[in-house]
Order: sequence, then structure tokens, then C-alpha cells
Amino acid sequence: MFELPDLPYDHAALEPVISKETMHLHHDKHHKRYVDVANQILAEKGEKPASLEQVVRESAGKAETRKLFNNAAQIWNHTFFWECMTPNKGGQPTGDLAAAIDRDLGGLEKLKAEFVAKGVGHFGSGWVWLAAQNGALKIVDTHDGENLLTQPGLIPLFVCDLWEHAYYVDYRNDREGFLKAWFDALPNWELAQAQYEASKTGGEGWQHPKPV
Repeated sequence: MFELPDLPYDHAALEPVISKETMHLHHDKHHKRYVDVANQILAEKGEKPASLEQVVRESAGKAETRKLFNNAAQIWNHTFFWECMTPNKGGQPTGDLAAAIDRDLGGLEKLKAEFVAKGVGHFGSGWVWLAAQNGALKIVDTHDGENLLTQPGLIPLFVCDLWEHAYYVDYRNDREGFLKAWFDALPNWELAQAQYEASKTGGEGWQHPKPV
């Protein structure tokens, strides 16, 4: 069975961009619920998967496993999302990742503008990703629980949650304000660099903790 991973920082560590209240609701309630439902479905099926990535990929695109996919993918998305943020506010990309941002997206400010615009323009719930494929950067969005695990060769560098529970306590319906504040202060550029290296070398990148 899968466990709810602890946050990599205190619930209040991302303030003022994301409040302690939001983090308790988001991690302790929403994320935990996805874990509980996925574990219940797997137990009922008598399945003991080797990894969460396996569950997501094998349940994707099938009507009969849609509920399992939705919950398993949301576990993965949320755990990765927590890792994509750091309390060390205001970091910057460096090295070959910074060079790739300049080359493919026109620089950090244009990346921010496109990332925010993609997130604001996304209708309904979902996620906005900075991703790389064979070392080339792109910004993509996915609906509901969909992620990039089912898209071969597309490695996420970081992601921001577009579901209303991610920002409504702090920003109400101002998704744009949330995305701008998030991009300026919270991205974990060290993780993004590691993910970018995986994209260039053909590695799989970040993996969710294994089941216990």
C-alpha cells in the first residue's frame, strides 16, 4: 500500500505565498484522500504494484480503471508538486537549464509570462507543467488528474496545481495572482535542473516513494 508522504518542509514554510491553512487542507485532507481511495481500490483488486508509476501507466485510458487512475495520478502529482517547491524563496535557474530557458522560451521572464498565461487559460481543474523532451523545453497543461507519465520522453521539471483547493483560501478566484506569486518565490530550481539532466540523458527522472 502507498503511504501519504510527509511534506519536505513545515506546513507554514511557504508563507506568505501559500498559507499554513491551505497546506494543511491540501496535503492532510485532499492528498490523503487520494491515497486512501487508491489503496482501497488496489486492496479490493488484490493488487500489489511495484510502483505508483506502474499504477498510473497501466490504469490510464481505460474506462474500467478510471477511478484508480484519477486517484493514483493525483497522488503522484501532489507528491511531485510538494517537491517542486522550496522555502528558499527567489531562486534562479543556472547553468545549462538557464541556457535552455533562454534558447527555447526566450528567457526567464518570458517563461513566467507563458507559464502564467497557460495556467490562467486552462479551463477547470488541472496542472501546468514546465517539461522537457530530449532536452527541449515546453510548457504544457493537463486536465484533472492527468500527468506526463503517459507521454513517453516528456519529463516534468516542475508543476503548479490549478485546482481551486490549491489557492482558493489565499487568493479566492485570482488564479493569475497565485501563479505569479508562486513562480516568483517557490519553484525548486535544483529539482528542475536534475529533471532537465534526466531529459537529456534519457533517464526516468523523479520517482514517487515505493509502496510499503
